[in-house]
Amino acid sequence: MSRSRGLVVASSFGVAVVVVVGWGMWSRHSALASLRTVAAQEAVPPVQIVYPQPGAPTHILDLPGNVVAWYEAPIYAQVSGYVKMWYVDYGAHVKKGQLLATIDTPELDEQYEAAQAQLTEAQTKLQIASLTAKRYEALSGTKAVSQQQVDVEVANAAAAQAKVQAASADVARYAALEKFKNVVAPFDGVVTSRRTDVGDYVSAAGGNVGTTGASTELFSVADIHKLRVFVSVPQNYAGALEDGLTATLNLPQFPHRSFTAQLLTTAQAFDPASRMVTTELVVENQDQEIWPGSYANVHLAVKSDPSILTIPEQALLFRADGLQVAVVQPNGTVHLQDVTLGLNLGSTVQVENGLNISDRVIDNPSDGLLEGQSVQIVTGMKGIALPPQDTHLAVATRPTASVSEN
Repeated sequence: MSRSRGLVVASSFGVAVVVVVGWGMWSRHSALASLRTVAAQEAVPPVQIVYPQPGAPTHILDLPGNVVAWYEAPIYAQVSGYVKMWYVDYGAHVKKGQLLATIDTPELDEQYEAAQAQLTEAQTKLQIASLTAKRYEALSGTKAVSQQQVDVEVANAAAAQAKVQAASADVARYAALEKFKNVVAPFDGVVTSRRTDVGDYVSAAGGNVGTTGASTELFSVADIHKLRVFVSVPQNYAGALEDGLTATLNLPQFPHRSFTAQLLTTAQAFDPASRMVTTELVVENQDQEIWPGSYANVHLAVKSDPSILTIPEQALLFRADGLQVAVVQPNGTVHLQDVTLGLNLGSTVQVENGLNISDRVIDNPSDGLLEGQSVQIVTGMKGIALPPQDTHLAVATRPTASVSEN
């Protein structure tokens, strides 16, 4: 009986060993199969797709703009002297002809007085020369005087008359300069700068300020009832610059307000360095809320062809063969499709040739993506933001599924 019990124990132990060995082999085979499955799945890269969308009839072109005054004049001294007094400061609203400052000009005053004295002297000499000439002309034809003496006295009277005219011109010139002692506003506007003070010596600017460089402007006056907005528009959009074009302005100092500007004119020539055209807009500013020198975000509503498809800019591949997009075919493989682009709309681009509206385009494809490579479509990927639903692009929202197999 003991022997039978021993056989039973030995048999049980043998069965246990067989079971443990079998279980181990099965577990190892199962783990290996799982690893192969995971490796196969990871070998197929997940991708996010978008579908080409028809473009909008208009799109907004955002450009930086520079706001300047309707008129702006730097005011220089036209006579040399010392600033006697200034009467307006920064931000003052002035009228045309309003006194801004006065200049004390002792040297000019002396020259003016001397010119007046020279005029008086010339007028006195003219009176004597004219009287003498008349007397000689009365004796002409008699033996008392010769004709030559008559002619000389008449000529002296004419010379005296010329000296009077020259002296009168000098007096008039100095009189005009005397008026420049009062610095006045050239038009209605706002004083945007004052660069002088009482007692400052100022030099006469004359008509060649840029060359001499010795004169400094005393004031700047700007007319801001309207404002000019200068924008550089890319060459691609020059065709949109038509009469009647409007733009919306946003300024940092008015974060919750918008202003409307109208197209005024363009340079009708492109800058060779930037391939942009200088465009001038005008905005009403009767309340004088907008100040010249402001930076503006200019939003131009540009017409576009809605029949041209658009895709995200990040869906493009820049390869040696040219611009391409990665399209997922029905069998789950990648086809690198050549495309021809239209306008760049900022975050999206127009595709004129190469795509259909039903094509599944990989969004933000890897640079290493190859023709014929299998991929797995997912609705969202960690680290890649989904495009907003209210744009011209629609994100593929099909259920997550592998299409790497036929």
